Amino acid sequence: MNSVPQTTLTQMLAARYGAAAAGADDLNGTLATLLGHRSVRTYTDAPVPEGTLELLVAAAQSASSSSNLQAWSVVAVTDPARKQRLAHLVGDQKHVEDCPLFLVWIADLARLRSLGLRRGMPHASLDHLEMFLVATIDAALAAQNAAVAAESLDLGVVYIGGIRDRPEEVAAELNLPPNTFGVFGMCIGYPDATRPAAVKPRLPQAAVLFREQYDATTLETATDSYNAVMAQFYQSQGMKPKGEWDQHSLQRVRGPEAMKGRDQLVEVLNRMGFALK
Repeated sequence: MNSVPQTTLTQMLAARYGAAAAGADDLNGTLATLLGHRSVRTYTDAPVPEGTLELLVAAAQSASSSSNLQAWSVVAVTDPARKQRLAHLVGDQKHVEDCPLFLVWIADLARLRSLGLRRGMPHASLDHLEMFLVATIDAALAAQNAAVAAESLDLGVVYIGGIRDRPEEVAAELNLPPNTFGVFGMCIGYPDATRPAAVKPRLPQAAVLFREQYDATTLETATDSYNAVMAQFYQSQGMKPKGEWDQHSLQRVRGPEAMKGRDQLVEVLNRMGFALK
């Protein structure tokens, strides 16, 4: 494993939590990649090297998979016109158009359904919510492996949840069959050094780490602390959120009107072949 100076660990944890944080004494290259993650939305004109896509998919296929069902697929998009159309479908996010490689990660139950028909074997479980969850979880695990692999190669990434804004139109653009669903996209490219992305602080561990049993009594103190950290981050990045972090986040979950059409997702999924019993 690659060794990283201990001072780097202190700096990386401070960046991730916005303050000094305890950590193990040893930091290897894998941890450095993970702790250094940031969302990259500006890229150079350099293409992703030949063979890198296949390497990222190999990393994705090395992720855990429920019962080894491997209920996911990925569509790689490099065609400028298609990226432009997809950028429009996800809310006119220009980085989707600008990145050299755009991946759309698919919850894929069509493969198992086709195999069931081929073998003449029953496959009614595919109509249940559990199997849709399996497919989306498998896609997420695979995608995160690919993201870490990309960052280890000095590429930058950002996830695009807007793929779920207009899923039927995305499906038409990508020629997706029934029983498949675009869970999210991922921009990949070499970061533009003239417009560096910052590491965004996360909630203190007191808000997310519990020992033996869940403990909600830590929430208020942890949130107040994080609000202060994020206020400094917003200021440093020239961002103007709608209130403190918790207020800004609650605006995103206030009701159907804030969901960009995703409040209709159950009906859309039914039309796309998912029964969701």
